[in-house]
Amino acid sequence: MNTDDKLVGTWKLVSASSTTSKGEPCDPPYGLSPLGFLTYTADGRVTALISYSGRKPLSGGGGARVQEEQAEAFRTFLAYAGRYSLSADKVTHHIEISSIQNYVDRNLVRSVKFQGDQLILVTPPTPVNGKVQIIELTWQRLQAGSR
Repeated sequence: MNTDDKLVGTWKLVSASSTTSKGEPCDPPYGLSPLGFLTYTADGRVTALISYSGRKPLSGGGGARVQEEQAEAFRTFLAYAGRYSLSADKVTHHIEISSIQNYVDRNLVRSVKFQGDQLILVTPPTPVNGKVQIIELTWQRLQAGSR
C-alpha cells in the first residue's frame, strides 16, 4: 500500500449523477441532494456511506407501517466497507461488509479523476432500477475537523 496515496482521507459527497451507456441523462441515483462520506485509510481500508435525499424518520409505530418504513429506510441508505487497491486511474473496493449483502465478496471498480481537492469516481455500466447506468460521484476532500 502506497502511503502517499492521494485517496487517503475523508471525502464528502458533492454530487451524484447518472447517464445511460449512450450518454443520456437519468434521474439522479440517490435523489436531488444526497449526503455521503467516503474514507480511505493509509492501511488500505475503505468505508462508504450514502444517504439518499428526502429520507424521513421512522414513526416508531407498529405493524405493516413500520415494515414499510424500514424497507424504505433500507432502500435509501447504502453502506459498505472493506479493503481497496489503487492502480493507475482505477480504484477497486474489495467489499467485506455491506448494507446490500450481494456486494459482499465482490470487487467494485471505479475510474478515478482528481480535480483540485475533489475526487470523481465513475462506475462502469451498472444495472440500476432496471436500467443500465453509469454513475458519476463527485467528492470533496474534508479537512481535519470540518463538517
